[in-house]
Order: sequence, then structure tokens, then C-alpha cells
Amino acid sequence: MATAAAAADAPVKGGGMKKLIIIIAAVLVLVVAGGVALLLVMNKKAAAADEDGGDAPAPAAHAAEHKKGEAPVFVPLEPFTVNLADKEVDRFAQIGVTLEVADAHTGDEIKAYLPAIRSNVLVLLSHKNSADLLSPEGKDKLAREILREAVRPLGYEIEADEEDDSAAAAGTTAKKKKKRRAQQALPITQVLFSSFIVQ
Repeated sequence: MATAAAAADAPVKGGGMKKLIIIIAAVLVLVVAGGVALLLVMNKKAAAADEDGGDAPAPAAHAAEHKKGEAPVFVPLEPFTVNLADKEVDRFAQIGVTLEVADAHTGDEIKAYLPAIRSNVLVLLSHKNSADLLSPEGKDKLAREILREAVRPLGYEIEADEEDDSAAAAGTTAKKKKKRRAQQALPITQVLFSSFIVQ
């Protein structure tokens, strides 16, 4: 009799352990989900703070340029493959670029100028070295330079960012230039990288 009672208790203890593991797993899932939700909320607040007082325009600022309910228009360019200007070793970059434009009509106009735009961007990329492209600041600067070169065939001129690096230390001239540039209505609102490989 005693052995039958002990045998009956054994599965209950094993089942209790399974329930404990399931409860712990459920709690972990809830904690992770809560952490992800908290991270998303904090990122939204940080993006809103950057938009209000930050130096660089946030991606949400570009979305505001489109009419309400109108989807943005993107013009993808064929990937660029160029030899970089590194002197000590042969390196190349393969970079995919997509241009965000104001509307569909502008997208069609950009497509008419694609050979000139591609040529300008290829020349720009061939003068870069790998150190210029690997840092986040280098990628941001490259996006601004590609924007400058992409709107040039359309008859728009944007001042070069050469002074931005030295002015960033002073903190004054760069902010004025960015504000002045933001006021100019350009047909290309943003340069996006769809791929970025440096070897």
C-alpha cells in the first residue's frame, strides 16, 4: 500500500516541476515583451526630442513634407560598385542608394536625369577611402554629399559640408548652414542606403 501511494505522488511532483517551468517561461516572456515595449517608447521620445531640438533632421521630419495620406515616393538606383581611394591596399565598396522624392511627378523627372546623377555619385564614391565610409558620421556625411550631387543635374546647388567638420567644434556655423539648407525645397527629400558593403 505504501509503495502504491509513493508511486502516485511521484507523477504529481514531476507535474509540479513542469508547471513551475511553464510559469517561469511565461514570466520571462512578459518581462522581455515589457522591455521591448519600454525600449520602443523611449526611442519614440528620443526621436521626438531630436526633432524638436536636434541639429540633424529626423526621418519623421521628411515624412511631414508629404501630403497627409500620400505615401512617399522612392526612386531606387542600381547598386554602385567602386574602387576606393585607399592607398595602402585595394578596397572597394558596393553601395545601394534609394532616393526619397517629393511626389510621383518628381520621381519621373529624377528618372530622366539618372545617367547624370549616377555619374556624379560614382565620381563622389571613387574619391572616398574606407575610413571615410565605415563610421556612422561618415555615412551621414556621404548621404548629404550624395544628395548634393543628385540634385545638381536638376539645377539645384547645395553648399559643400567641408566647413561642417571644423564648425562642429565651434558649434555655430554648422547649425546655421543646416537651417539654411532645410529651408530650401529640394526635389529629393532624403538619401537612403539599401546596402552598404566595404571590402
